Amino acid sequence: MIRLSKRLTLLSQMVTEGHVLADVGTDHGYIPIYLLKQGKIPRAIAMDIRQGPLLRAREHIEEYDLGGYIETRLSDGVSSLHEGEADTILIAGMGGGIILHILEKGRNVIESAKELILQPQSEMERVREYLFQMGYEITREEMLCEDGKFYQMIALCPGERAKKGQSPLFCRYGERLLLERHPVLREYLLYRKSQYETILDKLMSQRENAGIRERKEQIRLELAYINEALTYWR
Repeated sequence: MIRLSKRLTLLSQMVTEGHVLADVGTDHGYIPIYLLKQGKIPRAIAMDIRQGPLLRAREHIEEYDLGGYIETRLSDGVSSLHEGEADTILIAGMGGGIILHILEKGRNVIESAKELILQPQSEMERVREYLFQMGYEITREEMLCEDGKFYQMIALCPGERAKKGQSPLFCRYGERLLLERHPVLREYLLYRKSQYETILDKLMSQRENAGIRERKEQIRLELAYINEALTYWR
């Protein structure tokens, strides 16, 4: 049986059973293979923008005799996916800016799916803001730490377009993660708080100028957000 990292295992667990999966940026094709072998999904489309990773994915798919269930496609984002072709679209392991580009460029295709699962490597706040503006409903949020790195992942479904403004705190750290008092989020907040406090101490010892003053203001703002978030555990 194929073995996944903690990050990929948690992502695979977020895919709804019985859904046809489109794995964007599939790399080695591990998640579709794992889900097929588990009997959780009936079939999948594994896509990648690069030919090299796609060839590796095909080799792994054939190794597990799943060629009749997992189709591979060379694709820039979801450009090779048709509307309604997949129930779940998974986009993971990319920078937030790249994910936002994929979401915007392939909006019609993505909005035709029942479920969207994202795991940005950066700019999570921007991604959440975009999704909220587009009317998506977050159905699940998860977070883990693996090899010293923190990962956040979200599952969403299409929602109503009309929305009130989203809390900046929820955009930064995740409404569900905060309300559910996720232990890994608390670990992350304490880790970042320690980092920022160390930076602020160093700045306080430096000679004051406009740049130092601006940087101290930025750090204090970050610490204010972190301290506000930590009140959920009190």
